[in-house]
Amino acid sequence: MPLPQKILIVEDEVITQRYLLDILNHYGIQDISCFDNGQDTIKFLEKNPCEMILMDINIKGTIDGIMLTKEILKHHSIPIVFITAYNDKNTLKEAIDLAPFGFIVKPFIPDTIEATLKVAYARFLSHKAVLNNIIQEEDSNIISINKRYYFKKDINMIFYNNKIVKLTAKQSDLIEILIKNINHVVSFDTITYSIWKDETPSGSSLRNLVYSVKKDLPEFPIISYSKSGYCLKTTK
Repeated sequence: MPLPQKILIVEDEVITQRYLLDILNHYGIQDISCFDNGQDTIKFLEKNPCEMILMDINIKGTIDGIMLTKEILKHHSIPIVFITAYNDKNTLKEAIDLAPFGFIVKPFIPDTIEATLKVAYARFLSHKAVLNNIIQEEDSNIISINKRYYFKKDINMIFYNNKIVKLTAKQSDLIEILIKNINHVVSFDTITYSIWKDETPSGSSLRNLVYSVKKDLPEFPIISYSKSGYCLKTTK
């Protein structure tokens, strides 16, 4: 079973943060960020993808780990594993009600942490795959592009990790053209005329537009064919 490679630790004790960092580094995980409060955690998640959160229940600030988890799950689909030393039944019940993907109990045992994270991540990936299959089976308007992107034909919108991506008018036009011809090369002239119509764009307008889409949509699979045109290729 694989381990997540982008992990966020929310823990108010510096010593515990460092100990967890050492354990995760030992298992080959290098992309790790640490915070001790809810406000900084929420700001970080607004711009940074994350594959798992290790969440202490007792953190700094006006909200605890349970309240922070509730807020995160409103906007993100991320597996959360609670860090706890609590024996209080009511606190544990609150945490269990949020259906976390696991618990790490203090004091830590490195091998137990590895096993917990592997099982939690495998459960999350399985849950996500089932959910994606249900969504695609129930909605014939969805065109799946890759693991992160899909397009809804009925509203002409692209989704990234189940969230609508905000695009400019011309970016939307470009994607719509490529979606209509998905997995087929569309010539430069066809794309240019469809987007600009009676306008006279510069020679670099289309190239700059494609560049802007690739910049704003990481891992979006637009393939360039130097003598032919562009193609949007689906991947599993």
